Amino acid sequence: MNVVSSIFYITTSLSGFVTAVTPNDNVYIIQFPKNKKMAQKKLIYKEKLTQVGYWNYEDVYGMLFGWIKDHGYSLTENQYKEKLSANGKEIIISWKAQKAVTDYFQYKLELDWHILGMKDAEVEIDGKKTKTNKGELEIVFKGSIIKDYEKRWEDKPIHKFLRGIYEKYIIRTTIDEYEGSLEDETKELITDLKAFLRIPVG
Repeated sequence: MNVVSSIFYITTSLSGFVTAVTPNDNVYIIQFPKNKKMAQKKLIYKEKLTQVGYWNYEDVYGMLFGWIKDHGYSLTENQYKEKLSANGKEIIISWKAQKAVTDYFQYKLELDWHILGMKDAEVEIDGKKTKTNKGELEIVFKGSIIKDYEKRWEDKPIHKFLRGIYEKYIIRTTIDEYEGSLEDETKELITDLKAFLRIPVG
């Protein structure tokens, strides 16, 4: 059997390739690089919110915590740091929230807080003095979609190859719908926080 001289390569989304060695005999060699098992993560939406002035730290914390829980996410606080200085308190917080939407897709929200110069303060509302805080609040919101979050398609190279076909040809429309839904949900969270802080939306 003679090997055909016109060898060609087909690159797949899984970073493997198919080499047609003898097309007339329908013989193919499928090669894949050795990778660790890992789900596929895609960033869908990112936005930074900044508020300088008066705002209540406990209220903002509680509002965001409640919103995430009410929308079915499990929340983990991966980092919390405080530092005191003459200019006020600096706080760094990192939140990660996850929600399974199917047995294949998972939504992931990440909130990275950075608070500078936070001090206790008082404001007058309807003639009554109310305790609050003032300083600079910055939160970076990121919404990502995780595909194959249980790594069911990662145990064998052929499964990874089939996953690429599955996503590209079978559930392409479904992927677009879930990505759009996650973007809307992330924007909704930010919009609700802006309304809570009375930040104009537009």
